[in-house]
Amino acid sequence: MPRPTDPYEEDLDDLPPPQPVHYAEQSLLGALLLDPHRLADIGDLHADQFSNHAHGALFAAMRTVPPPDSATHRSAPAWLNTVLDTARPHAPGLTASYLHTLIQVCPWPQHAPTYARMIRADHARRMLLMHAERLVQTATDVTLPAPAATTLAQADMLEQFLETLAGQFSPHPGSLPRTAVPHTPAVHRGEEPLDEERLLLATATAHPAELKDMRWLLPEDFTLPLHAALWQCLTSLVHRGDPVDPVTVLWEAQHRGLLAEDLAASDLMALVSAPAGSPEYWGESILQRALLARAFDVGTRITAYAQDPANTPHQLVTGSRRALANLTTLRTRWQRATVPTPPTAPRAPRSPAASRAGPPPRATAPAARALR
Repeated sequence: MPRPTDPYEEDLDDLPPPQPVHYAEQSLLGALLLDPHRLADIGDLHADQFSNHAHGALFAAMRTVPPPDSATHRSAPAWLNTVLDTARPHAPGLTASYLHTLIQVCPWPQHAPTYARMIRADHARRMLLMHAERLVQTATDVTLPAPAATTLAQADMLEQFLETLAGQFSPHPGSLPRTAVPHTPAVHRGEEPLDEERLLLATATAHPAELKDMRWLLPEDFTLPLHAALWQCLTSLVHRGDPVDPVTVLWEAQHRGLLAEDLAASDLMALVSAPAGSPEYWGESILQRALLARAFDVGTRITAYAQDPANTPHQLVTGSRRALANLTTLRTRWQRATVPTPPTAPRAPRSPAASRAGPPPRATAPAARALR
C-alpha cells in the first residue's frame, strides 16, 4: 500500500536553509532567556530588526515584561511563562519547547552583545537593499508625473540612510566591496529616445544660438554614439563661431570620421534638416532619460552590494556612497537645466562720498575788517 503523502511535504523540502543571522537571533534570545539582566548590555536593538517575526515578537515581550530577580529566575520559570504569554498573541507559533530550544542552542550567554551587533548589521543590509530596490523601481516607473524629481527624492532618502548607517558602525580597513556587479540592460531603450535625439540635432542645427546656454547637455547623455558625435560637431561649430547649417555639420562630421558605408552624406544631412520645437525642450528630455538611466545603474549596483552577505556594513556604506557620487554630477547638470536662474537685483546707485571735514574757510578781507 503506497504511503500517503503530505501535500505540504514538498513545499517544506524546498524551503531555503536558514541564514547565519537566524542562528545569531536564536543565540541572543537564548542568552536573554537564561540571563534577562543582559538586556542592559546589548545596546540599541529593536524588535523590528530581527529577520524572524516570531523572534522579534519574543524580544519585544522581553522588553515589555519587567526583569525578574536573579535568584527567583534560577529556581522558577515564572518569567519565561510571562514572556511567552505576552509574545504569543503576536506570534501564535511560539511554544514553551521552542524557548527551551533557544536556551540550549546558545553557545555562550556572555556573547550576547556580539549577537546583537550581528542582528543590527544584517538588518542594516536588508534596509539598504530595500532602499536600493525602491530607487530602481522609481527610475523605471513610467507613470510618475515628475519622474526626475521623484527619483532624486528617493536617492536623497537612500543617502540619508547611509549617513545614519555610517554613524552606527565603525570603519575598518578594506572598506570597498568586492561584489561583482552584473551587467544590466540600460533602461528607456527604444525608438522614442532616438527620435528625441534626432529632433534635437535638427532643431539645434536650425537654432544654433541656443546651444550656448545648453552646456549642461553632454555627449554621454545620448543613447546612440552617432548622435553623441553629431552633438559634438554642433557644439564645436558654435564654439568656434563658424556658420551652422546641414552642409557645415556634414563637413565637420567628415573631418571626425563619421561618414561610413552605412551612413551616406545625404542621410546625415537629412538627419539634421527636419527641426521641430526648441533645442532646450529636446535637450531636457534627453538629460532626464540619462538621469533616470544613471539612477537605475546606481540602484542596481547598490542592490548587488546589499544582496552579497560577505559585505560588512562599512563596506556597504563606502561602496554605496561611491555609487551615488556618479548620480550627483548628473543631478547638478539637471538642476542647472531646469531650475531658472534667479534674477539679479539691480544695484542701488552709490551716494556721493561725503567730503572729509577740513579747516573752516578763511574769512574774506571785508568780513575780517567787520569783525575788528
